Amino acid sequence: MATSALHQGQPVLTAGEPLDQAKAAMIMIHGRGATAQDILSLAWEFNQPEFAYFAPQAAGYQWYPNRFTAPLASNEPWLSSALRVVGDLLAHLETAGLTAERVMLLGFSQGACLALEYAARNARRYGGVVGYSGGLIGPDDTPCDYPGSFDGTPVFLGCSDMDAHIPKERVLDTAAVFRRMGADVTDRLYPNMGHTINQDEINFVSGMMVKLMN
Repeated sequence: MATSALHQGQPVLTAGEPLDQAKAAMIMIHGRGATAQDILSLAWEFNQPEFAYFAPQAAGYQWYPNRFTAPLASNEPWLSSALRVVGDLLAHLETAGLTAERVMLLGFSQGACLALEYAARNARRYGGVVGYSGGLIGPDDTPCDYPGSFDGTPVFLGCSDMDAHIPKERVLDTAAVFRRMGADVTDRLYPNMGHTINQDEINFVSGMMVKLMN
């Protein structure tokens, strides 16, 4: 992917309530080789009223070119551009009256890694953070000394126990980092699930959404 093909200016698909009527929002980040429409289809699975959904599209169908465990510099400038997409969307929602406490960040695979990395680098109280088959970005020896506190933010991490793309150790290490930063973390490893999203994961996140509205 050429360095000129960064993510700013790419489409953002929407679903659910109009933003001026929504009481909460979810930013949904797709995986490598997928589309915003793919991840947005989860909105119908969650089936939660009063939510507005926003799914940005990555240029070239990927947020960064190399594995999420590669040296950070090898995924620049795409990674910084992708992180800026998330930050810009959050700023847009805040301008519309939905602060971070009313916004959930959710991603699958490469999108989960991006959502988790953004949250860790910008710790605060969110409506929720969901990583479906993902973990924090960087090699195993990357310092995870992120500043700030999640102040009890509910976090869900779900993954297969033998995912070909996401080592289970990275999922568990990510859970430990988020707990250390004050998040209320639920992590679940599913035996032999493969690289996908199961019904239990959907149900759990639906429950997070219900609690956010109460």
